[in-house]
Amino acid sequence: MSKVCQITGKKALVGNNVSHSNHRTKRKFDVNLFRKKFYWVEQDCWVSLRISANGLRTINKIGLNAAIKEAAEKGYLND
Repeated sequence: MSKVCQITGKKALVGNNVSHSNHRTKRKFDVNLFRKKFYWVEQDCWVSLRISANGLRTINKIGLNAAIKEAAEKGYLND
């Protein structure tokens, strides 16, 4: 499974480590992902999502049903 948030679609970015001598080497900025279970009242079931911290804030703000519907429209849900 790739490191992608199922609600926001966030994924890892690529950047540089910059040393004191300004030498640059490639590095990855991973997303703050974790697995979380939510109770989906409309479907009367538990849903396990791999979400970022920002995705959790989105669910808290607009609700689980609206967040899942929005993510499905944008194609972020792969299950």
